[in-house]
Amino acid sequence: MKLAVIATLAAGASAFAPTAQVSRSTALNAKKVGPKLQYMPCISTDDLPAPGSATSGVAGGLAICIAVDEKGSVFALGDKCPPVNQPLSFGKVVGGTIADPVLGTQFDLKTGEVVSWCPSGLGKLIGGIFDPVGVPVYPVQAKGKSVNVQVDVNYKANFEADYWSGILDAQGKSNGKYY
Repeated sequence: MKLAVIATLAAGASAFAPTAQVSRSTALNAKKVGPKLQYMPCISTDDLPAPGSATSGVAGGLAICIAVDEKGSVFALGDKCPPVNQPLSFGKVVGGTIADPVLGTQFDLKTGEVVSWCPSGLGKLIGGIFDPVGVPVYPVQAKGKSVNVQVDVNYKANFEADYWSGILDAQGKSNGKYY
């Protein structure tokens, strides 16, 4: 009986004893590649919004806001408004800026920089927690019946390279591809 108790104690203690480190591999082994700027189709020219408004599109896997100012000039910006990432394409275009529809932040159409940070009541409450951050801008061109936006076509793949793939892959395949 004493031997059984001693063996149980020894086995329990060995569970907490240091052991040699085992090399573990995660599925975060995806290789990142350098940026590759390329003009990609975003929306049809038939879908261009009226002057003073904006619409959304996708170019190279990125959400893009296509805005048209009062003079008819076309601009492409990232479609996520800081600080809470609502779509910028729901905003109103006035005087060379586009305004976030919820918090009122105004972004310069040419540079994406903040002109006025969260001026509304709710905006002052939420925006006071965060530092002002602009949105990315992209070169835009019309080609045929398409509005093309110059984006890094490797950006989405590089972003996703930091996520799991394999057994726990949300897409369901061990190589990260869709079915």
